Amino acid sequence: MSSASPSYKGHRYPVEVIAHCVWLYFRFPLSFREVEELMLERGVLVSHETVRRWCAKFGQIYANGLRRRRPRPGAKWHLDEVFVRINGELKYLWRAVDADGAVLDILVHNRRDKAAARRFFRRLLKTTRTVPRVIVTDKLRSYGAAHREVMPSVEHRSHKGLNNRAENSHQPTRQRERAMKGFRSVGGTQRFPAVCSGISPHFPPRRHLMTAPGYRAEMTIRFAIWDQITRAAGQPAEA
Repeated sequence: MSSASPSYKGHRYPVEVIAHCVWLYFRFPLSFREVEELMLERGVLVSHETVRRWCAKFGQIYANGLRRRRPRPGAKWHLDEVFVRINGELKYLWRAVDADGAVLDILVHNRRDKAAARRFFRRLLKTTRTVPRVIVTDKLRSYGAAHREVMPSVEHRSHKGLNNRAENSHQPTRQRERAMKGFRSVGGTQRFPAVCSGISPHFPPRRHLMTAPGYRAEMTIRFAIWDQITRAAGQPAEA
């Protein structure tokens, strides 16, 4: 985190309130007004516009802090693209996840042709600073054309049935899109999945594979990490 990172200086609400509002918004399919209502029920008077500003200011910082604690991406990447409507215009949301379902990067683009796929590949390599062993995509030909130019040494598997991991990763974005009745700007569409994919996956472990005591213990650890991340978000980096 750079020394220019936003701090909590000047905010009249404590860190716990700010972090809790950001957590509610990105963890669950809630609107800013619904977060305002939930906080009011707890006796905290905060407007939906204030919640919006907090999410814009601190959301990406929290997400980056959590991502830094994750292991390096796996060697097998899954890529997929879905259409989204932004102010009534058709756009495409490109997404890449690793074998564990962790989101590697997201790109909103006007098209889903070779040029868009090539740009997404190059962005992925720059963001992750690593080269995968295998990429898995659907049968969109743009992937194959871009793959041959950008990463020809990487194995490319093109099969719709093998790409469920990336397709499932779109679900939180679809939920929020329905709750918001569509996205309103390209920038907002780009920012929300990027932040949500950094915050939301941190909390729900594989509950069906855990006992109730094990689940509670794991969630205690994850909330402790969240507390560390949010308290450190406003601190300047060491020289």
